[in-house]
Amino acid sequence: MAVRLIVTFTALPGKGADLAAAFTPVAMEVQKEKGCEQYEMFVGGQSPETVVLLERWTTAADLDVHAEAMRARGPSPTAQFRADVPPTVERFEV
Repeated sequence: MAVRLIVTFTALPGKGADLAAAFTPVAMEVQKEKGCEQYEMFVGGQSPETVVLLERWTTAADLDVHAEAMRARGPSPTAQFRADVPPTVERFEV
């Protein structure tokens, strides 16, 4: 069963596009991972401080491997652009 994640970040004022740009190299690498069907970030049109990451994984096991790889990468290149608000993560079985 496929897994969809919707991860919503809050950027610092005026930094939504910077957050998304800083994430681009990471996204390009993740898109090569086994089971990755989608890994794209979008900046809100009406709320540019809202940045959403859409993920879709072929299986939950693929997502688990990805999560371990992300933890091993170290600090996120987006940290300097994020507000001090934890991201929200919504998980859906597809």
